Amino acid sequence: MENLGQILPFWTLSFFILLLLSIAILPLAYPRFWDSNRNKAVVSAILSLPIVILFYHYGNFRPLIHEIQEYFSFIILLASLFIISGGIFLSGDIEATPRNNTIFLAIGGIIANIFGTTGAAMLLIRPVLRTNSERRLIAHIPIFFIFIVCNIGGCLTPLGDPPLFMGYLRGVPFFWTLRLFPYWIFMMILILIVFYFIDLRFWKRESPEALRLDKKSVEPISTHGKMNIVFIFGVILSVIFCDTPVREGIMVGLSILSLLSTPKKIRERNEFNFTPIIEVAILFAAIFITMVPALLILEARGAEFGIRLPWQFFWTAGGLSSFLDNTPTYVTFLSLAQGLAQATGLPKEMVGIPIKYLEAISVGSVFMGANSYIGNGPNFMVKVICEHQKVKIPSFFGYMLWSCSILVPLFIIVTFVFFV
Repeated sequence: MENLGQILPFWTLSFFILLLLSIAILPLAYPRFWDSNRNKAVVSAILSLPIVILFYHYGNFRPLIHEIQEYFSFIILLASLFIISGGIFLSGDIEATPRNNTIFLAIGGIIANIFGTTGAAMLLIRPVLRTNSERRLIAHIPIFFIFIVCNIGGCLTPLGDPPLFMGYLRGVPFFWTLRLFPYWIFMMILILIVFYFIDLRFWKRESPEALRLDKKSVEPISTHGKMNIVFIFGVILSVIFCDTPVREGIMVGLSILSLLSTPKKIRERNEFNFTPIIEVAILFAAIFITMVPALLILEARGAEFGIRLPWQFFWTAGGLSSFLDNTPTYVTFLSLAQGLAQATGLPKEMVGIPIKYLEAISVGSVFMGANSYIGNGPNFMVKVICEHQKVKIPSFFGYMLWSCSILVPLFIIVTFVFFV
């Protein structure tokens, strides 16, 4: 693989770059066109086919086959968590006080490590919106929900955020990510404190009528479809103790059991459908194919790019994760770090790189996926659900004004505490 990375021309990266730019720009420039999964499939096929031809030309399909195998492991995990969590419905309505909202988001950040950020977001976003439906000034709540539940919360397990699962597939031990707990707890405390005081400010501006109606609408929280929680733990155990293809077979089996055993009304109340996961499957198939030249080149020539310090990996991996999906960004910078370690003789403490590099890439990719609506898959899904329920939330650049004002200063603090 390294020899192939030495001879591949840099123009072979263009298809990967074009795909990521398509994912970033087309939803904004041509939303009707991009709404169709068929059109996504056409764009993905057009950009993927040249890579297949390229490896045919070089007579070496092994790197491509390896990535395709990892793609199936990746998408089966995401699909199983998506399907099973879609069978769990939380009914009820608690009082929408700043304290309760903060607790709600904290719980979401915790369970994101079990259900995955996608599963936790789909499970909790509707109850959060329902809880706050009597209030008027709530545009900030989905923003912080994306910050915490869709991104920052899920950095403790490979199930939490897709980039970490890719690290697991590449040899990072399942429980290694628990060493990211200091980063997680530090950032969670900071962001939850900020949210509490911002929500308190807006809550005090609510009309007395809205607050009275909110108290009057309180209803105990109830969980429906509890058997799916057992299935979720089945997925976790399969990832920890089983190898491919047994692991993937168990996940598929548990997903089928979830679909068959969950009452139809529960999924209807969750507004469950397969469209989001089909979209993810289409786009990531193309991502995994088109990124192969990038991975080979970075692994072979990583030392040439001048990124050598942990804080540089934190910000470059995180910065690209803000606008390009954080999963391929993680894999790309992992390969870059491996190439750097190979060329310069750095300690190969974990998957061929220094542990501090792996921590920086992991934390940067997961945390900074929250910087825009397109940094991580669940971000945009939450935006769509909010719009469907007539909750006014910021535009693409309006959201970034929030993230730059709140998250970037916190990331600077993280840099000085952990990476300098």
